Amino acid sequence: MKKTTLLIITLLVTTASFAQFDLFGVRAGMNISNLDFESEVPSGNTHRNGFMIGFLAQYGITEHFSVSPEVQFSAEGAKDKDLRLDYINVPVLAKYSFNERLAIGVGPQMGIKVHEYKDGFQNLMFSGVAGIEYLFMDDFFIDVRYSYGFTNVYDDDQMYEAKNSNIQIGIGIKVF
Repeated sequence: MKKTTLLIITLLVTTASFAQFDLFGVRAGMNISNLDFESEVPSGNTHRNGFMIGFLAQYGITEHFSVSPEVQFSAEGAKDKDLRLDYINVPVLAKYSFNERLAIGVGPQMGIKVHEYKDGFQNLMFSGVAGIEYLFMDDFFIDVRYSYGFTNVYDDDQMYEAKNSNIQIGIGIKVF
């Protein structure tokens, strides 16, 4: 786990140091998440309200298209204490800007679980993310995103099979 985290941080720092990013920023907000079970559903599987906070960068490819890698802490999973899952997520969004204020984005996301290592849950997760962003007051933005897991949150030796489902409502600031 420590080696994986160190590898991801090294890759992000290396990428950031060589890339010429147009802007950097911070975003925080609320998660509404749950586990989407494909097998028997354990009791206590109700949605969890959590929080997220993270950092972002944005690199403009063209006038309307950009790439935005992020690093964020995200409280996900379900409400029951045994089903709570917290991650360090690394989404990379391809963004299309309709104008200076409105943009949509889509991309992959990798998550590393930040609590117990051997607890029956996968330590590395892959998801897809889509969202919409509105810039107001020149530097501040609000956004709404939906992410859905591609991988089972449970280890292979567990009898359950479920995927993370998460809605994020965020606010942030972009510094040019």
